[in-house]
Amino acid sequence: MTGGPQTRLLDERIDSYATHQISGFPVRPGRPLPFGAARVQGGVNFSVYSTHATGVTLVLFQRGEGQPMAELPFPPSFRIGGVYAMTVFGLDPEAIEYAYRIDGPFDPAAGHRFDPHKVLLDPYARLMYGRESWGTASRYPDSAPYRAGIAYDDFDWEGDRPLCLPSRDLIIYEAHVRGFTRHPSSGVRHPGTYAGLVEKIPYLRDLGINCIELMPVFEFDELDNPRRDSVHGQHLYNYWGYNTLAFFAPKAGYAATGLHGMQVDEFKNMVKQLHRAGIEVVLDVVFNHSAEGDERGPTLSFRGLDNCTYYMLTPDGRYYNFSGTGNTLNCNHPVVRGFILDCLRYWAAEFHIDGFRFDLAAILGRSPDGTVLPNPPVIEQLAHDPVLRDCKLIAEAWDAVGLYQVGHFPDYRRWSEWNGRYREGVRRFLKSDMGITGELAMRMSGSADLYRTRGPAASVNFITSHDGFTLRDLVSYNEKHNDANGEGNLDGDYSNYSWNCGVEGPADDPVVRALRDRQVRNAFLILLTSWGIPMLVAGDEVGRSQLGNNNAYCHDGELSWLDWNLVRENSDLFRFVRCAIAFRLAHPALRQIKHHDAEDLPERWFPAVSWHGTMAWEPDWASHNRLVAAMFYAFDGTSHDCVYVAANSYWEELDVELPRLPADAAWRQFADTSAMPPLDVHEPGREPMLTGQSHASVAPRSALALVAGHVRSSNTFHPEERELWPSMPRCG
Repeated sequence: MTGGPQTRLLDERIDSYATHQISGFPVRPGRPLPFGAARVQGGVNFSVYSTHATGVTLVLFQRGEGQPMAELPFPPSFRIGGVYAMTVFGLDPEAIEYAYRIDGPFDPAAGHRFDPHKVLLDPYARLMYGRESWGTASRYPDSAPYRAGIAYDDFDWEGDRPLCLPSRDLIIYEAHVRGFTRHPSSGVRHPGTYAGLVEKIPYLRDLGINCIELMPVFEFDELDNPRRDSVHGQHLYNYWGYNTLAFFAPKAGYAATGLHGMQVDEFKNMVKQLHRAGIEVVLDVVFNHSAEGDERGPTLSFRGLDNCTYYMLTPDGRYYNFSGTGNTLNCNHPVVRGFILDCLRYWAAEFHIDGFRFDLAAILGRSPDGTVLPNPPVIEQLAHDPVLRDCKLIAEAWDAVGLYQVGHFPDYRRWSEWNGRYREGVRRFLKSDMGITGELAMRMSGSADLYRTRGPAASVNFITSHDGFTLRDLVSYNEKHNDANGEGNLDGDYSNYSWNCGVEGPADDPVVRALRDRQVRNAFLILLTSWGIPMLVAGDEVGRSQLGNNNAYCHDGELSWLDWNLVRENSDLFRFVRCAIAFRLAHPALRQIKHHDAEDLPERWFPAVSWHGTMAWEPDWASHNRLVAAMFYAFDGTSHDCVYVAANSYWEELDVELPRLPADAAWRQFADTSAMPPLDVHEPGREPMLTGQSHASVAPRSALALVAGHVRSSNTFHPEERELWPSMPRCG
């Protein structure tokens, strides 16, 4: 008989028995797994990987102190393979901070950059000290700027679990934790924090959001930017946070309790409260590069631990720069793959995160020498990992040097993608480019050319994101205005496909302002009636502007914060977006799960999607045409659902013939973006009957959405109804 109470007690007694004394601390050989610092009986187990090191030293600090209280070299017998593990007894986990010194060869040409004088952050740190207060310089010396801490795992989830909402039903809202509530007008008790975001959950619910995608929340240094605002002379920030320092640690500077080391609990409470409101949490994660930059950058963690393991290096030992930030993580090295998986499992299991959006995800498909792999191990492992099984996986399917995999990202039937072609297609249509109607039709119907086997939910549709113009600026500026970024307006994307409606920047002309308002409504109506997963950016629903700056990564202030006064000032736009979201969620015809071929069509009224022009069933794909009209249809065996959308980017009014409905159905008007509020949109279920049932007018540069009302539940047609759809024209 084995494994009984006596055996377990003996194991505990043996494990808690010190075998060595190092620097005055009782220690014993540790367990190699898990990596990082873990509480064990009577002490803390420290485990760190470095296969090329010749020596490793654990550096211990009293919490908040600048200088170490002790340094404990790992004896050779404490190394197992490439892992150094040691259990230290008698430590108070809440009263210490720790780091490492790593000795080894300094031979950059061979990929080694060991420096025993550097104090290094543990990559597996669950807490990071050194950035507890946003925008405040660290009290720690430059020799040891960042230290790791040990987090308690005593949070009461009260039965919370990830929501597992169907992807087709998601309404994603991309937000910056600090920028969402930092503005004085937010009215929250703890602006710019996880706690502040919790106070705005009623706003998110009112808008109709069921998934919030948070820009980077892993620990980073917002002061890591040497530039100054060339307009006002102020210090600039690394505000967005795409410069990760500690991948397992929630950012303390985003926590109202960060100075007290309670950021883990505050973050978990935010997730729990969002889940209670029916809102999933997706994290924007950055595994393509780190904050260490190229060979000119600081040695903070990976570089000093095992440079040639963690980074992609050229034959002469320099850094491949597929990320545009100076370095590229070696994601398909087995050790780095394990690190990525450990990290995401931790966030999924310990923080109940519902999904992850991967920044510059095309890099995950590169081999150590930069070539593109046909079957990237890390992407496949993420797709099939048992812990991550229910997590949404969303790829930004490109990198900084031209690898563009939209529609071709290795998906393993699990990955969705930010659909950059959707963004460009809608933007070009809004600005009345020629030859774009077929492209828009393809994008509105779920991009079957890209995602036929995966289905429409593989396409995350967006017109704007954090990176680029806001939606208001998209219709107000022809050129980017990034002068305040300190880079001579040379940064930011030049291909914006924007149109200022005749005046660059703010305009007093009521005609221009009305046109801009209409263009914003057009964008939202197209986005929220397209197949796929729609993504909005925080503030677009109330007309937030960045004054033409399309790369506001470095601004922590009015330019980047959401001004909550806009909710009142632009209440008509908020109402339009709220109604459009509710309309989408009310109509399964707009949330299809597959692309239908002709032979798959339901034997009811219409195809799942059909295309029309000024004449019903006769779309015009000529290059000069600027009208796209679609009818989306679904039948669940009991009820029919039918939505008609017409978008006109021409500068003259068009009269369109409407598809004929069965005898007991009639067209009702949900939205007309050319109408003045409140007639521009109606509450779903309260749409007024269209005056004429055979034709409708679509005003210049506007969009129209209709719904078939009073539909009877019938499996049969009247004889005259069998030819309601004479053909199935295809888009483009």
